[in-house]
This record gives sequence, structure tokens and C-alpha cells, in this order.
Amino acid sequence: MAVHKQSLLVFSTLLIAGFAIAAPQVALSAETSVQVQPKNDSNLDDLLRQGRELVNAGDYSKAIDVYQQAARLDAENPRIFSGIGYLEARQGNYQASVEFYQQAIGLEPKNADFQYALGYAMANLQNYPAAASAYRRATALDRKNVNARIGLGVVLFQQKDYSGSFKAYQEAIALDPKNWQAYSSMGLVLIQQGNFASAITVLEEAAKLAPKQSSVQLKLGSALLRNGNTSEGLAAFEEAAKLEPRNPEVQVEIAELLRSQNDLDGAVVAYKRAIDVRPNLVEAYVAIGEIQLQKQDFVGSIITFRRVIQLDPNRAEAYYNMGQALKARDRTSEAIQAFQQALDTYRQQGNNDGAQKAEAALNELK
Repeated sequence: MAVHKQSLLVFSTLLIAGFAIAAPQVALSAETSVQVQPKNDSNLDDLLRQGRELVNAGDYSKAIDVYQQAARLDAENPRIFSGIGYLEARQGNYQASVEFYQQAIGLEPKNADFQYALGYAMANLQNYPAAASAYRRATALDRKNVNARIGLGVVLFQQKDYSGSFKAYQEAIALDPKNWQAYSSMGLVLIQQGNFASAITVLEEAAKLAPKQSSVQLKLGSALLRNGNTSEGLAAFEEAAKLEPRNPEVQVEIAELLRSQNDLDGAVVAYKRAIDVRPNLVEAYVAIGEIQLQKQDFVGSIITFRRVIQLDPNRAEAYYNMGQALKARDRTSEAIQAFQQALDTYRQQGNNDGAQKAEAALNELK
């Protein structure tokens, strides 16, 4: 049980880490100050002025429309296309962002900032090979670009190229020895490689450089836990919770750690704190229901799994667990309905093991 839970802990920490890639602000300064060649075109000047005003007002959609009009008047200006790419990225429209950055790069292929911004958009589209190529071009064009190396490390990590990722972070640290993001991300690579002692050393350095970053404390807690330093790991998670008391993921991490130590009551309290912040956090409800089932709080478990099903009607395991709780309460007809729903859902999802389990539970009751 403990090993399983510790694996879940590290896995969820990887998810929390997310993309440690800085948004390409420098590359995208075009949206507020597009540089143009004198064309004596008052219409173009007016459009660029309007675009800047709309960006400053936060109206990105209208600003994009205005800059696209400007691009039709000055189709050879890469900064206009870069600016549109930035605004699309700000709105989460990464595919559109990629297309505009590619136009900017077509006009100015040796601009490292454009290449970095393209890598950022590609990474957010989860096109990791393309993102890595763009980041590599950015580092070749600007050998002092720390963020491009960090971005490269992230996307190589996503491709399971851990040695390449580690090297990218090493290069970033060589350029900027006080870059806590690089140390933090390097620690994640070492955790993934199972080198927990080295991960602790690297993450402690990150914590010194960024003592108020909860993400660093989460990774440090994971490394300590996997290295057998349970009390220190819990202390790191508690520190993360102090730094970000409104972060539900931090509370889930603490709950998982407490659950791995068989502190089930403490785990439930932490899961409930996560739910207080994010009321529809399905995974927290699932964990609470499992703990209630384990403690034979069958009524509580039934209520919790009904909430899980309300939030996620396709969660077959919730139907199965609710069936177990109903069976324990001698509510046979309801238990049969729950197991039948579990069976149907498992079959729809192609989960043969789950289907066999649900079918066996049904046969016991019929």
C-alpha cells in the first residue's frame, strides 16, 4: 500500500509541476510597440495606435482584428505577426499562435525570440518534438537564452529523454547559477530517474533561491519521501501548504502522504480542505469514499460515491464501490443496480478486469 501511494504522490507532483516555461514576453513585445518602416501611411499608423490601446485595455480579440488589418497593409513586418501570435497565445489559442509565429519566422528566421515563442506555443499544444526543435533553434541563435534551455528541458522530459532534459537544465544553470526554476526542474528529472538523494540536494538549492515557491517544496517533499525521510517529507508538504493555503493540489499531496502512513483521519481532513477550495475535485471525493469504505463507514461511503457519480457519471469504479457499501448495509436491490451500472460502464470502456469483478459481485447477490 505505502509503495503504491508513494508512486501516486510522485506522479501527482509531476502533474502539478506542469510547464515550467516562461511566457515569451520579450519575444512578443510587438503587441504594444510594433516597429515599422516609415511608409507615410496614416492608416497603418492609426491601426497600430488602436491596436496598442486595445491591448492596454485588455481587449485582445479586437486588438487581433486591428493588427490583422495592419498586417494586410504591411505584410513584410514580422513584428506585427509576432504581436498577433502573442495575443492568440494569451487567449489560449495556441494553434493560431503557431501559425502567426511561423509567418513572423518566415520573414525573420534568425530571430531567437520568435523561435522561443514558437516553442512555447508548440509545447502548449503538446507537440513536444516540434517544440524541442524550436527551442534548439532559439538556443543556437542566442547562446545566452536561459528560458529556451529550460523550455527545452521541459519538453524533453515530456518525451522521456531524461538525460537530454538534465543536460538542458545544466546549461541553464551554467548561464544563470541563481535560476531556481532550473534547479527545481532538474530535481524533477532526478526524482524520475530514482536518484532521490541527488534530487534532495538540488531541490534544497532551489528552496534556498526561492523560499516562497510551494512547487519547490512539493518536489522536495516527494524526493524526501521516496528517500525514506518521511517526517522531513511531511514537513516540506506542510511548508507548501503554508505558502499556498488555497492550492487544492498541495492539500491532496498532504492527504496522499498521510494516507500512505495509514493516518486515515488526517488524510480525510486534508482531502476535505482541498474540496473546500475546489468543490468539484473528483479525485478527493474518490479517496474519501475509499477511506470510508476501508473504515466500514458504509453510509458515508454511499453518500460520497453518489457525489462522485454526480460529478463523473462514467467512473465505473465509483459504481462498484458504492455497490460494495450498499451490499454491506443489506440494501441488496440497490447494490445490484450499482454493480450492474459498474458492469455496463466497465464494458463500454473495454475494461475486462473491471467487468469480471462487477459480474462476480452481481452473481453473489443473484
